[in-house]
Parts: sequence; C-alpha cells; structure tokens
Amino acid sequence: MTRTVMVRNLVAVAAITLVSVGLSGCDYWPPALQTQIEQLRSELQSATLEKAQLQNQLASIAKVKDDLQAQVNDLSRANQDKSTMIASLQNGLTAAQGRLAKSAKVATPKTGAAKPATKVTQKAPAKKKSPAKATVKR
Repeated sequence: MTRTVMVRNLVAVAAITLVSVGLSGCDYWPPALQTQIEQLRSELQSATLEKAQLQNQLASIAKVKDDLQAQVNDLSRANQDKSTMIASLQNGLTAAQGRLAKSAKVATPKTGAAKPATKVTQKAPAKKKSPAKATVKR
C-alpha cells in the first residue's frame, strides 16, 4: 500500500508539474529561434509599411482615375452637344442651299430677259466713251 500511495503521489506531482509548466509557458527560447523570430518580425513590419504605401498609391491613382473619368464624361457631353449643333447647322445649310437654288431658278428667267437688253444698251455707249477717255488720259 505504501507503494501505491507513493505511485499516486508521484503521478500527482508529475501532473501538477505538467499543468503548471503548461499554464506558465516556457521562457527559454533557443538563440537560433529568437533570431528567426526577430527576422520574421522585421519582415512583417517592412511588409506592413509597403502595404500602407501601396494602399496610399492605390487611393491616389483611384482619385486620378475618377478625375479623368469626370473629364471624359464632360468631354463626351461637349462632343455630343457639338455633334448635335453641327448636324443642325448642316440641316440649316442644306435648307438654305435649297432655298437659294429655288430662288436662283425663279430669278434667272426674269433677270435673264432683262439683262441682255440692258447690257447691250450699256455696252454700246461704253465703247464709244472708252476711246475718248483713253485719249484724254494719255
């Protein structure tokens, strides 16, 4: 019985030791492991800084993209307005050319009959006066 009591006490002490070590943790770290941990911490810190820089660049690029998209939208609207204006001006020009052609067709027969008579009458005296003027000027 004493043996069983001793075995029980030994098992209890071992269990208590394991539980206390498990709860308190081990403060000993081998130097190689400490070096690796520090290296990983510095890499994590540099990666975090790089991530922050990339996020800032992404934010600034997104802002530039939004500004350029707004300019594209404004220019597209202006282009559409100008296209509409050009189309209306072309339609107005076509209509004006049509009216001009119609008025020229209507005006040509009337002025065509009157002009030859006027021209013939005006040319005959003009020829007579021209030689007289030419001699006076010389």
